[in-house]
Parts: sequence; structure tokens; C-alpha cells
Amino acid sequence: MADVKSTLKEIVANAVNEVIKEINPEAELTAADKLQVVTPPNPEMGDLGVPLFVFAKALRMAPPQIAAKVAEKLSSDTTIGQFVAVGPYINLKLEKSGAAKDILAKVAKDGENYGTFDANGKAPLEGRRVMVEFSSPNTNKPLHLGHLRNDALGESVSRILKKAGAEVFKVDLINNRGVHICKSMLAYKLFHEAKGETPESLGMKGDHFVGQCYVEFDKYSKEHPEALQEAEDMLIKWEAGDAEVRALWQKMNDWTLNGVKETYARTDITFDKYYLESETYLKGKDEILKGLEKGVFFKAEDGSVRIDVTDVVGKGKDEDNHEKVLLRKDGTSVYITQDIGTAISRHDDWAFNQMVYVVASEQNYHFKILFHILKKLGFDWTDRLYHLSYGLVNLPSGRMKSREGTVVDADDLVDNLHAAALEEIKAKGRDAELDNADDVAEKVALAALNYYLLQVTPIKDMLFNPEESLSFNGNTGPYLQYMGARISSILRKAEESGVKPCADNVDLLKAGEEWELVKSLGDFPSVVQRAAENLDASVVAAYLYDLSKLFSKFYQQCPIMNCEDEKLKAARLYLAECTLTVMKNAMNLVLVPFLEKM
Repeated sequence: MADVKSTLKEIVANAVNEVIKEINPEAELTAADKLQVVTPPNPEMGDLGVPLFVFAKALRMAPPQIAAKVAEKLSSDTTIGQFVAVGPYINLKLEKSGAAKDILAKVAKDGENYGTFDANGKAPLEGRRVMVEFSSPNTNKPLHLGHLRNDALGESVSRILKKAGAEVFKVDLINNRGVHICKSMLAYKLFHEAKGETPESLGMKGDHFVGQCYVEFDKYSKEHPEALQEAEDMLIKWEAGDAEVRALWQKMNDWTLNGVKETYARTDITFDKYYLESETYLKGKDEILKGLEKGVFFKAEDGSVRIDVTDVVGKGKDEDNHEKVLLRKDGTSVYITQDIGTAISRHDDWAFNQMVYVVASEQNYHFKILFHILKKLGFDWTDRLYHLSYGLVNLPSGRMKSREGTVVDADDLVDNLHAAALEEIKAKGRDAELDNADDVAEKVALAALNYYLLQVTPIKDMLFNPEESLSFNGNTGPYLQYMGARISSILRKAEESGVKPCADNVDLLKAGEEWELVKSLGDFPSVVQRAAENLDASVVAAYLYDLSKLFSKFYQQCPIMNCEDEKLKAARLYLAECTLTVMKNAMNLVLVPFLEKM
């Protein structure tokens, strides 16, 4: 449908321009890419529509009159279908047989690449190099539910960008230094070191063990307020390169990172490069000093180096100009200084022309200033820096707090989903029919988790309801897996019966349910493009659910294996086969593992 939409825009734009020349020659002509294509609410009105409201002012006519005028210009154009004026819209009733044949042929030809290329073999984001930063865990605790939303967004958006033709480079900034790290280190020395306890000796994942130390420090510090100063003193020793402190820091960092990487592997999250804050936190200082020399920044009365960011974030509380400190008066760096240096270093490492930061909405202020500063420093790639801001995610029981030990651990959550899925499989008696029920349960758990997290627009806060996410009915990951497995079963049974899908008789697909399904398959490339441009995985999630519902309706109303017409049966099998191809492609984009049987 993406190619049909482009053709539709060109045809309508030409007709609109003819009307403009006749009625108001002084008015500006329109370009095809300025037109919008929508789907009429009722299929009887047409398959695609172009609203004409925007031309009312220039033509001094009501939109329905404009539509009628444009329709007159299009009356003889039947190359792609029939044009009709419906109120303020020009609608197109596609020539179904030809359109269906073209759409399904492209799905079959492109296979797993369907959704990427247009009719000319070009991808919409071809030539774009996008670096995506996501996850960014701390090495004082394991991944939690908030990380899982971050990881799902980052991985899904990366796959969508790649599907749209971009070259993608995924990076993870590991926050492995600071006083919070020293708190876990101090707790280890207080409660575990003398006993020789390690994650291995206690049978724990390394990140869980270090996270336990962090919780232990919080409890200890409430009775021993001096503990915070001890942690800060340890950080000073770390920065001074104290051998003993550095050795303990390295050991506990390794414990955490090894554990975190196990979780990444389990949830199918991958990165092209890891950046360590301990190696980047001093970078940026030189750039700030260069900017000071050029007059981009200024030195305040107290000796600190600052920039006026009033234009970006507005006035301060007292209506004073808003200034951001970049170097303290003693010359030391602040957090944003590190991010400036890291961004520049990354571009040196891999010359991106777009950078996406997947970070919670709590950091909106930080990224506004960061992007402003990088632009002031004159880097030409800063116009495509983007903060993919997302809302908080919690369980119905309330907000999580790492230091109090109330955080929803990522591994525990997946374990619980896995156990619940396996219980459901056994309750239905399916475990005996599956080659590996445990593997299926793991994939169902990941589908439940990822789809639930991705179906919501990123910026919205959300509650993760484990029970709802695992439902095999409704808008869930397991439901999508079930539909994929159902189509796979139909195709297997057909093969066992010696019936093969056939593209030769697509013109027999005349039922409304068949046509609606075909149209949806044709929409997939434009869905991928829209999701990539908006960096929004929920666009793909919504499409996938709608596609599944359309197939279910088609399957109920249009018998396949029980169809008496052998040619129609083969054509419907071909439609089912194409649907499965698109479903698998879309499921991969939203991290829903495909299952042939479940």
C-alpha cells in the first residue's frame, strides 16, 4: 500500500493543482508530499482518502466543493481504481484484483525483508547512521522493571530503524563509578569480606549479590550516619587511584556486569559497544575550556565556567537568567561535562548522523541543555540528537526504590512470568505435545513482558500487570504468538494434505474479509517508516494486533481447508502464508518471539 499511497498523492496533487490554476492562479501550488492519506471509516466509502480542508482558504471554497472539482479532473483516471468525492475527501476505491496481486507478490518476493523496500528497491532511511544508547545500568544493583522498559524500547527502536534501512550502532553506558558504587563496596567490607563470601559461595548472580550489599548499606547508614562520609572518603581514594579500593571496585564491577549481561542474553538484548563511565567521566573538560576561549561559555565571579541556557529552559525562580555550571570553581567536571565529552568521543568512534538517547522523562531538562551546548560548540550532527523520553513503569503495588530493596528485579519478574506460562501450558495439557514446554514458556514470558511494555506510547507512565500480560486473549504478546502458531498449523496441515499455496488465483479473493487483510499487509512498509520516523514501537504493536484480528475474522468467515473450490483454497493459503511472513517480521520488531507451536 505504501507505493499505492505515493501514486495516489501524485495523482491527487496534479488534479488539485489544475483546480488551483483555474480558480486562483495566484495561489501556491501543492506538492504530493504535502498531502495526507487516511483510511475511510467505512470501506464502502473507499480504501484510501485524501482530505482537502487545507485548500479551502486559498480557493475560497468549502472543502466538499473542492473535492467535487478535483473528482471531475480524476474521473477518467482508472489506472489504480475509481476516485469518488465523499464530503471534503477524495477517496480511492482500489482495483482489488490488481492491487491484491501486487501486494501479495511483494510480500512473497521480499520475505523477511518485506517492510524495508519500496517498488524501486529503496529504503526510507537508507544512508542514515543512527547510534542508539539505552539501558545504562549502575554497577551497584541488578536490572529492574524500569530497565526492562528501557531495554525493550531501545532494542525495538533499533530493530525498527534497521528495518527502515538505517545503519544502527547500539551502545550501553555503564555507570560504574560514584558514591553509590562505594556504598555497595563499603557494605561488602562490613558484612561479607571477612567471611570470604562471594556470589559463587552464596549461589547468587553477581548483580543480585552487589544489589543486596547496596540495600544493606542503606539499613546500616540509618543507624550509623557516619557511613555516608565513609563512602565519600572511599570515592576520594578511588579517584586518587588507591590500589586496594580499585581492586575491590573492579571485582564488584565484574560481578555486577557479568550478572547484567546474563540478563541481557536471556532477554535478547544486544549491544555493539559498551562505554564505561569510569573511562569517560573526565572527558569533556578540554571541550569546555576550548569553548571558554571561543566565548561560547563564560567564567562566573566564583571562578566556575558556565553557559546561559535561558533560551532553552526559561528564567529561574527569581526571573534571573538560567545558568548551567560546566566546570566547578576548583576546575572539576560535573555530570553534563561528562556527557558532552562522551557524545563527541562517540561521534569520533562511529560517525553517526543521528543519536538517540533512551532515557526516562526525569532527564528531559538535562538533555535540552546537553543538546543546546553541543550545538553551541558547532558540531553539525547536533540537529539529529534525540531524547527518546519514556515514563515510569511500576507494578500495581506501587513505586520501586532500589535502596530499600523494594525494586522489582528483572530476573525475578521473568522467572515468575515463565512459571505462570508453564503452569498454563500444563493446565491445557499442551506440555505433552510440545518438543520443549520449558522453552515455549520462556518465549511466552518474554512476549508477555516486551509487548506489554511496548504497546504503550513511550512518554506515558504505565503499570505493568503480569497477569494481564500473560493472557492468551486480547491485546497481548501471547495472543500474537497464538495467532502465529495457528497460521503455522494451517500451513502444516495443508502441506500434509498435499495442498500448496498458489499465487495464480489471487483474483478469486473477493470477500470483504480477504480484501481488508490484503490491504493491511500492504500497509506494513508505511507502518515501519512511521514507527522509525517517530521512534515509536507502539505503532508496530498496534498494527500487529490489528493484523491478527483481521486474520482471525478472515479465518472465521472464509474457510481454508474446508473450502470446496480448490483454486480458492490455494489462494487463501497463499494469503495465510503472506500474513504469517508479515506477522513474523512485525513480531521481531517488537521483541515477541515467534512460536510455530504452543
